[in-house]
Amino acid sequence: MNKIYTAIFPVAGFGTRFLPATKAQPKEMLTIVDKPQIQYLVEEAVASGITDIIFITGRGKRAIEDHFDESFELESALVEKGNKKALEEIKRVSNLARFAYVRQSRPLGHGDAILRAEHLVNGNPFAVVFGDDLIDSKVPALKQLMPVFEKYHDPVIALKRVPYHLTHLYGIVKGKKVGPRTWQITDIIEKPVPSKAPTNLAIVGKYILTPEIFGILKKIGRTGKELGVGDGLKYFLKTRPIYGYELEGEWYDCGNKTGFLMATVAYGLKHPEIGKEFRKLLRSYR
Repeated sequence: MNKIYTAIFPVAGFGTRFLPATKAQPKEMLTIVDKPQIQYLVEEAVASGITDIIFITGRGKRAIEDHFDESFELESALVEKGNKKALEEIKRVSNLARFAYVRQSRPLGHGDAILRAEHLVNGNPFAVVFGDDLIDSKVPALKQLMPVFEKYHDPVIALKRVPYHLTHLYGIVKGKKVGPRTWQITDIIEKPVPSKAPTNLAIVGKYILTPEIFGILKKIGRTGKELGVGDGLKYFLKTRPIYGYELEGEWYDCGNKTGFLMATVAYGLKHPEIGKEFRKLLRSYR
């Protein structure tokens, strides 16, 4: 019950905020420097001890499958060219974890996406990682949640503080502090206006959930056009505790263009090949 080995990645969305770039390619495959955004998140999960990754995909998401699959033709070409470094990297990517893919035929919400993976988690607790939230930290973000789960055995939500004037953009939690950076959550408020926000603790798209969430999501069904994870968690709170952990590290919300550009700059500046040159280039724009 303590160890988490499986992570669900809901990646079936249309990425409309990045059109036209996402018209013919998944939003998750947009690159930050030289890696697609989704690879950073998979690497974070693997560094946290995850061995099995389930992608909930939709139409137009085949590029994600291809990226984490073997590419015999490309590998052969790299062997012929003697490009050992690139060859080792693409082999590493396809061997990061065991990957499974489940199709979500229509965008019916993240709660619906999670339900489609129920048969693959085998009644065990699991992580959920959304594709927009990068955390640059010494300890992988998902790994930071795990000690809290191991202590309480109840769902754990990743949190970060935001300025109060931005609370209307995020799910916000209310609760009481029960340990260093740790909160017992008493309510989840979806995008409250600043004057009604109980705190400025925003939900980051990383969770550890228990299998009870499946029965809850089935019970409540879709409250509107979509079934959200938050809908299930609010119902869960009626009978069991939920905890939140305030993550350490820099948060880049890549679900919007500004956050994506900030992540590109930050990761570019620390890139071992181009970091120094990129820093000089940025200084030249003063």
